[in-house]
Amino acid sequence: MSLSNNKRILLFTFSIIFLPIKIWAAANITYTLAMPQPQTHYFEVEMTFASPQKDYVDVKMPVWTPGSYLVREYAKNVEGFTASANNQPVRFEKINKNTWRIYSQKVPQVKINYKVYAFELTVRTSFLDAEHGYANGASVFMYPDGLQKEKSEIKVVPFKDWKVVSTALAPASESQPFTFQAADYDEVVDSPIEIGNHNVWQFEVNGVPHQVAMFGESNVNKDKFLADLKKITTTATQIMGDQPINRYLFIIHNTSNGGGGLEHKYSTTLQVKKWNYASAAGYNSILSLAAHEYFHLWNIKRLRPAGLGPFNYDAETYTNLLWVSEGFTSYYANLIVRRSGFQSNEQYLNTIAKEISDLENTPGVRVQSAAESSFDAWIKYYRPNENSINAGTSYYSKGSVIGTLLNLEILQRTKGRKNLDDLMRQLYQQYYKKLDRGFTDAEFKQAAESVAGGKLDAFFNDYIYGTKTPDYVAYFNYAGLHFVNLNTNKPEASLGAKVSLTTGKQIVTTVLRDGSAWQGGLNVNDEIIALNGYRITDGVNLSLSGARAGQPISLLINRDGQMLTLEFPLVATETRRFEITPNEKAGKEQAAILNKWTNG
Repeated sequence: MSLSNNKRILLFTFSIIFLPIKIWAAANITYTLAMPQPQTHYFEVEMTFASPQKDYVDVKMPVWTPGSYLVREYAKNVEGFTASANNQPVRFEKINKNTWRIYSQKVPQVKINYKVYAFELTVRTSFLDAEHGYANGASVFMYPDGLQKEKSEIKVVPFKDWKVVSTALAPASESQPFTFQAADYDEVVDSPIEIGNHNVWQFEVNGVPHQVAMFGESNVNKDKFLADLKKITTTATQIMGDQPINRYLFIIHNTSNGGGGLEHKYSTTLQVKKWNYASAAGYNSILSLAAHEYFHLWNIKRLRPAGLGPFNYDAETYTNLLWVSEGFTSYYANLIVRRSGFQSNEQYLNTIAKEISDLENTPGVRVQSAAESSFDAWIKYYRPNENSINAGTSYYSKGSVIGTLLNLEILQRTKGRKNLDDLMRQLYQQYYKKLDRGFTDAEFKQAAESVAGGKLDAFFNDYIYGTKTPDYVAYFNYAGLHFVNLNTNKPEASLGAKVSLTTGKQIVTTVLRDGSAWQGGLNVNDEIIALNGYRITDGVNLSLSGARAGQPISLLINRDGQMLTLEFPLVATETRRFEITPNEKAGKEQAAILNKWTNG
């Protein structure tokens, strides 16, 4: 629904004053963010700061952004760097990939100017075109080394036709529109800014104002969406029992392909498929994404592993616990959707069953542990290749399943009196509220054992630091549920490879560990031309329909221009398809456990 510019101005004014205004002392660092020619995709940045009393000062551009564990080299988009003091140019040089050394000669104040090319619309990067601007702090704003704890002020100068600026940053004052304040550089990085003529909507949760900055055409029903978003955020708050915010902002980009979300301390950015609001499955995926990012308010932005802060923006920071920070958040995203009334118990259990099916059909789940997956996020999760499915697992999906199992373990041991919610609240109160620091691996295990009422050595050794397949049947029986593999004793002969039609050619894209192709020597990027002497016209897997285990096959392939014939027998594999259903003979204690799990 389109709004007139006058209405947009009123909404923006509200978005400024709904945040508490603190009158700070003058900021030591000031930024001006301009975009005079948005069609060129360049932000123009000016930064001034009080220079330390040294002969030189280093200014840096982060190489990554918190919440997305990949070195992205944001400095690659910087152009036209200049430095001055007292309105006179000063000498500078670039001393490494993301650091500029300014020879300031102890002058009291330094000013730098530079441009940032921004044409990558993801939740982790920045974007600018003729329609809108999106500034993600780490990829736009530099910082003077050693002054990360200094207060900052950010003045946004929108393109002349744009009237709306949305950010979770607090306004600097009532008399300075589009000017915001940040307590330190971490807050600058953690507060993305949406600029343009987008719609701004609002709702409240327990008296706390929440806003939605909605960019892009979509088929959203505004009133329904806001009401449902309120249910999601209310349920998440009830789980944790504390609301650590005085404002919150959802920045939503409606795009053709979607793109996920990224959490921040007082906001999130979501990228969703613009036409997904009208279908049940699509709408549920949007609500689940919103639930995931909102739950990060507690789990990672405040309750965090010790490795995730303070941040070193120059290099990677490591933890074994992303299966908790991201995996448990995925677990709670599904649970929040259920507890908010958007799914029945049956639908929720179907979601869990599919999640486990997808996990257990990934060969890498028996190679890489949850802890290893977390630690290696920097080099594996964000850099997948054709063998990733065989060599690794996702700390999102594996962590979510571990969350389900640990919840059932706690429920069983405490006879339904406690669950995973109690563990999360205890950790939050102890390490965020009381100690204000991150927790270690050992401290997480100790907290889980204190809630469960006993040692969890086997659980952690087998499922977190090891790759043992859980006894799902036993775990779900705790809650009076049947856990069944619908494909048990139904192995099928298959090629054991994924083949896609690319420019009219059957190209191998994945070879699955220990399958027929793996053992027979078929490679990724091979073109399959013929099967058993007949040219492939309808897909190799369809041509193998009805084949038997042990049956020999002959493939004619093109490998980098060389024609080869591969002959090998087909191997029988079992694709797992799990189902979770209620046991009609479940006892009262089992029923109580199920109710405590799904309803809280």
